[in-house]
Amino acid sequence: MLKIFFSALLLILSQIVHAEAADITMLFVGDVMLAERPGQLIAQGKDPFKHVQAIFRAADIRIGNLECAVSQKGQSEDKTYTFRAHPRVITTLKKYFDAVSVANNHAGDFGPVAFEDMLQQLEKKQLAYFGGGRTLRTAHEPFLITVKGKKIAVLGYDGFFPRSFEALEDRAGVAWLDADFIAADIKRAREVHHADWVIVVPHWGWEYEKFASSQQQSLAHWMIDSGADAVIGGHPHVTQNSEIYKNKPILYSLGNFVFNGFHDKETTTGWIALLTLTANAEVKWKTIAVRLDKNGVPHVIPD
Repeated sequence: MLKIFFSALLLILSQIVHAEAADITMLFVGDVMLAERPGQLIAQGKDPFKHVQAIFRAADIRIGNLECAVSQKGQSEDKTYTFRAHPRVITTLKKYFDAVSVANNHAGDFGPVAFEDMLQQLEKKQLAYFGGGRTLRTAHEPFLITVKGKKIAVLGYDGFFPRSFEALEDRAGVAWLDADFIAADIKRAREVHHADWVIVVPHWGWEYEKFASSQQQSLAHWMIDSGADAVIGGHPHVTQNSEIYKNKPILYSLGNFVFNGFHDKETTTGWIALLTLTANAEVKWKTIAVRLDKNGVPHVIPD
C-alpha cells in the first residue's frame, strides 16, 4: 500500500512540476527612447538597463516599444519632438529584448529612408521587430516565437498621429490601429501561423491622461473579442488603468521606461508588466514599478 501511495504522490508532484515548467513568462515595458541622454550613456559604454537586468533575465520573452528612429540617415520631420538614436544602441537592446515594436509616433521621425534603414539595422543585428515593415503586408506581420512547445504571436499598432508614418502597399511604415486590420491580423495569426497565444501591443491614447479613453476601451474589447489573449498598451507617458475583460488582461499604458526629459512623479514612473501564460490556458499578470532618474534610466521602486 505504501508503495502505491508513494508512486501516486510522485506522479502528482511530477505533474505539478511539469505544469509549472510549461508556464511561459512574458515581459513587456513601455517607451524605450535611446536618443539624447540614454544614447549618450550607451556611447560612453554604460548600460541604461543595468538596474533591471535580473528581472529581464528571469523572463522567457522580453518585449519593448522602441520610441525613436535608429539610423544615421534621413531628415527630421516637421514635428515638435523628433528622436533619432545611433545604430550602436541595437547591441544594447539585443542584450535585453527578444523583439521591439516600431509601431509608434516616433519611429518615422526622420522619414522613410531612416525608417527603412532602421529595419535593416535591426535585421543585421538579428533583433526581431514588429508593428512596422517595408510594405503594408509586412507591417502587419506578427512577431512569432515558440517557447516550451507553444507558439506566441505579438502584433503591434500605432494609433497616434502623424498618420503619414503608416505603411502602404508601396511605402515602408508602421501598422495603423484599424479595427478591421486588427481582427484580420489576429485571425491570420491563429489560422495561418497557428499561434497558441496572441498578444496585441497598441500605441494609443492621449498624452498624460491617467485613465484610458472610451475609444481605447472599445478597441481593447474588440481585440479580445477578435481572439487576443492580452492587450498591453503604451504612449501616454504615464501609466493608465487596467482591467480584466472576459478573463483576459488589458493594461492600457505601461508609461515610460527609458526616456529622459521628464521630471514629475507620473511621467517618471513606469511599469514592467509580467504575463504568465499558464499550462492551463490562463493568463496571469503583475506589474513591477520603476522610477526614471534624471538620465531617463529606470530603477525598481522598492515595495
